[in-house]
Amino acid sequence: MTISRRNLFKAGIAAGAALSIPSVLRAQTAPAGTVRMVMLNPTIFDPYNTTSTPTYNHAVAIYDTLFGLDSKILPQPQMVGKWGVSDDKKTYTFELRDGLGWHDGIPVTAADCVASIRRWGQTSGGQLVMERARDISKKDDKTFTIALKEPLGLLIDRLAEISAYPLFIMREKDADRPATEQVTANIGSGPFKFNDALAKPGASLTYDRNEKYVPRKEASDGLGGGKVVKVDRVIWENISDQQTAFSALQAGEVDFLSSPPFDFYSAIESDPNLELQVLDKGGWNMWLRMNHLQKPFDNIKARRAMLHLVDQEAFLRVMAPDPKYGHTLTSIFGNTTPYSNDENTGWYKKGGDPEKARQLFQEAGYAGEKVVILQPTDWAGGSNVSQLLAAELRKIGVNAELAPSDWSGVLARLKNKGPVENGGSSIFITSSSDSIESDPISADFLFLNGEKGSFYGWPKNDEYEALRAKWADVETLEERKALARKMQRVWWDDVGYVLLGQYVQPIARRKTLTGLIEMPLLIPMWNMRRA
Repeated sequence: MTISRRNLFKAGIAAGAALSIPSVLRAQTAPAGTVRMVMLNPTIFDPYNTTSTPTYNHAVAIYDTLFGLDSKILPQPQMVGKWGVSDDKKTYTFELRDGLGWHDGIPVTAADCVASIRRWGQTSGGQLVMERARDISKKDDKTFTIALKEPLGLLIDRLAEISAYPLFIMREKDADRPATEQVTANIGSGPFKFNDALAKPGASLTYDRNEKYVPRKEASDGLGGGKVVKVDRVIWENISDQQTAFSALQAGEVDFLSSPPFDFYSAIESDPNLELQVLDKGGWNMWLRMNHLQKPFDNIKARRAMLHLVDQEAFLRVMAPDPKYGHTLTSIFGNTTPYSNDENTGWYKKGGDPEKARQLFQEAGYAGEKVVILQPTDWAGGSNVSQLLAAELRKIGVNAELAPSDWSGVLARLKNKGPVENGGSSIFITSSSDSIESDPISADFLFLNGEKGSFYGWPKNDEYEALRAKWADVETLEERKALARKMQRVWWDDVGYVLLGQYVQPIARRKTLTGLIEMPLLIPMWNMRRA
């Protein structure tokens, strides 16, 4: 998904306070074969029609994929049984493994895969593959090929990618629909079946174990290996009030909270029946993007000043008050991806270097221009960080001003490329999943292509873009790591964005719920067990 952020809820909890629990939950204490999870429910169910995380969690339950990323974020065969590539590296042949069937009882065929790839190719996730493809066609019921105009060393990685429009395999009759037109059937070939009869959109969704699903024989590893379902049913409860959700967890009426607020951590840790667990080890990277088209940040020295100004440890105390859940970060490729590196990170200094920042602003010719920071009032973490940034800028003599609004107001103002006097802005703050940082092909915030770019701030550097263009054709992991170092050197010279730190957000669960898969972005439901 392009950019995501977790809502950090404002919530307080008084020791010993009696919290209300909905009577519907009291009446529905789950049997051993059912797991209840407090999860955001999707409003769109078609994963080719949105980049919403709730939709992707739904899709990873009911659909299957050709390849799956393991816990090391490396692709492993999933629906594919065998595959190979021609000597000229232009033709890939894939054979489906035995036992694949749709929830309606019809076998999965190569024609379903071809139609799904073509539909996926209409999204940003599959555009690169479609641009390089000469032909995508079935050979028989279990075999299909992707023939390329020129080699694409990244092909298997693209087929397994989860960050932006993942390739979920649909029935041919569903996949023949344009990607802009929603598929509503919710029939896949994955380990869970969507229970349409029990669906209460906005309140709860129900998923039943697919008894006919044939998992791979390998051990479960991230989204790879065997998807063995060990419960009969999973129900997603959409409980918007955080205190109500927490109370239900304490009482055993739900088993899992996907995003408990920071304020609840100590209460969860002190409860002998509850546990915090970090499923997404990479977490979320918070960063600021400057408007490269307008003063003062059209000057490279002003942008470099921001690198030296930021004391990540101070910002982390605002993002993640518990130090267990916050980490400093200096690589544009994140902390946990295979391409993370320390190239050109000499600017990092514990405590920052405000005097160096002041000097660079002076060298940039800063003359008191107003610097407007967009402050998202409905995102507590982003709002607090914006306030801290404004205070740090004022300390070194920068005329910083906050522009508070909800997130939709932030996005609306970001579209204005003009100066602040005409409704534009200077700085905004957001966050992205650490796992996305490994994908400079589709993560548009890692582009430096100026006003042609789809992401805000419009930084431009032709040297970086020439390096990024090589990413798709690099064949080995080691070659890609070397290219990542070159890209990062140019990025920090030009300052495409400024990192503020990394935080992880644990889930909360009852200790009777075990076997949860630790994976970025998604929450797979196979392998978990409820005692």
